[in-house]
Amino acid sequence: MKFNQILTLLCAIAATGLCSPFANAQVPALNKGDEVILDMSQAFKKNDKTRLSALLPKSRGHVLEPLAAYWEMRARLDTAPESEIRSFLNSYAGSYYEDRLRNDWLLQLGKRRDWAGFTAEYPRYRMRDDRELRCYALATEAMNSKADVVEEAKRLWYSLRETDDGCTYVADHLHSGKQINGLDLWRKARIAMDANRPRAAQAAVDIEAPRLSEQVALIHADPGKYLDKRILAITKSRKELAVLALIRLAAKDPDEAADLLSRRWSVQLSPEERNWTWAVIGKQAAWKLQENAASHFAKVQKDNDLNDDLLTWKVRAALRQGQWRQVLTATQAMSPESQKDPAWVYWRARAMLATAQDAIQKQEAQALLRSIASVKGFYEQLALEELGQSITAPERPLALTPQEKAAAQTNPGLQRALYAIQIGLRPEGNREWNYSTNLHTPGGMNDRELLAAADLACQRQVWDRCINTSDRTKEAIDFDQRFPMPLREIVVRRAGEIKLDPAYVYGLIRQESRFIMDARSHVGASGLMQVMPATAKWTAKKIGLTSFTPEQITDREVNVAIGTGYLKLVLDDFEGSMPMATAAYNAGPSRPRNWRNGPVLEAAIWAENIPFQETRDYVKKVLSNTTNYAAILTRQPQSLKARLGMIGPRNSPMAEVNKDLP
Repeated sequence: MKFNQILTLLCAIAATGLCSPFANAQVPALNKGDEVILDMSQAFKKNDKTRLSALLPKSRGHVLEPLAAYWEMRARLDTAPESEIRSFLNSYAGSYYEDRLRNDWLLQLGKRRDWAGFTAEYPRYRMRDDRELRCYALATEAMNSKADVVEEAKRLWYSLRETDDGCTYVADHLHSGKQINGLDLWRKARIAMDANRPRAAQAAVDIEAPRLSEQVALIHADPGKYLDKRILAITKSRKELAVLALIRLAAKDPDEAADLLSRRWSVQLSPEERNWTWAVIGKQAAWKLQENAASHFAKVQKDNDLNDDLLTWKVRAALRQGQWRQVLTATQAMSPESQKDPAWVYWRARAMLATAQDAIQKQEAQALLRSIASVKGFYEQLALEELGQSITAPERPLALTPQEKAAAQTNPGLQRALYAIQIGLRPEGNREWNYSTNLHTPGGMNDRELLAAADLACQRQVWDRCINTSDRTKEAIDFDQRFPMPLREIVVRRAGEIKLDPAYVYGLIRQESRFIMDARSHVGASGLMQVMPATAKWTAKKIGLTSFTPEQITDREVNVAIGTGYLKLVLDDFEGSMPMATAAYNAGPSRPRNWRNGPVLEAAIWAENIPFQETRDYVKKVLSNTTNYAAILTRQPQSLKARLGMIGPRNSPMAEVNKDLP
């Protein structure tokens, strides 16, 4: 951004009082300029171009003028002349909104196949976080310099849940140039069908076999009927369509798919097709927590034929059965990127320890554990304990200098982000904050800059930006930033009254809302502890809040009272098991009641086998948070393993389940 624009912006920020470390953390009283910005926000949502153009002059000089100008320009980007687009980019050079508009413009250039314009503009694009844009860029690299972009293009395309123009285009282009083959395309179709994404599967088949792509819809609608009408699959395409049908059938009934594969289709498929299909059946059985999942995976003759998703489910199924040799071979077959994931490093190390034949193998396992051991997350903490160490709060980094704090306080992007959040434009503020900390420069801010930015957010009590920013530091770990304790008197008092560990309450709030007081989820959960309306009403009666009304749910004291009350009821119903109570808080109590059936397992293995990814990640993060909060609150060494325990069928068959628990 030009110097005079920076000066104007900082003067505007100073006038709001936002530069003061003592600025009010609550939403400020709106002035006329703020009202203009909020009116433009509504007009942008309605795509009211006339209203946006009329309001734009009134936003001049406001802290959020770049955002207002972006809305107005974005609404008419498809018809604006290039001269106007470049004028905008020059006016707001160096800002998030310059790069945001460039992102949008590049997408348009890609869709128009204006490769000369795209190639000229893409090097100026700083964020580099748009997957579709990256696919367009790979296509231009392949066209312009004959670069080898195949592996990156496949990785991006395979990771998309839905189809998009950019990644489909580069796949089609590479296929035309014989750089990716039919198997690559059919694998995309398999992945999409397994994910219940028929359009993406059809788009992949359309590249390889256009005349057959219509059959994908028939397969998705009724795979059993499709297979019943076909006895032989002679050609490669027909075999692959049968694989798609078996994949779709496995999602509905893995046992029926396994029976059909064994009786009819196995002899007709290639070894690679058989391996993939058996793995999908094993995955679906594992997702349903069926005990025969591992036996389906055992029919896979070559783990290298599988992708990382199937291999992770093979690991989970093997863990439930205590098959450590299979855990080891599956983790070894994963891609280099997945092999670095702390989850699979940990389980690979555990498998090596369980199967070690000599001291050298045990030493290799210990080295793997040391490579991830820290207080940063669930598996990192488990690795620490596996090495015989406790979990303690690390020493604070060196105090921030006045110069480091000043750099954050005068950063235009951070200040605009905070202002947007304070007047109610949280999504817009979050995006600019993330750009300023993560994407403005290659690699993002360094540790000291991140600590200073997090400190700024903490001082303003914008706790989610404080936590998320501090979480990104690599070496310097500041627990006061990563694990703040707003409303400490309320939380500790309420937890003490009902004999609930306050560290557990804080661990859950940190994951649920990041301490955003008025947080509301897409399903209607509200407040610090993200309580659903019906659950709040039921719990209020149980804990004696007879005067409770729905609008009180965002009151911090009421929300904490109801959230902790419900958590305590759930914890008691699950006999004090934090992992199961945490799963119940996220997914409802009936699901973990079913998930606990089967063998008695380490809770870490049980958690890794939770079918829902959201709940699986939630349980790990809440328990990891809880352990770190306990280290802060008690100043004593802590154990995550002690909180996890073992999980299996209900200890006492005679104990009553609280069936009223919502």
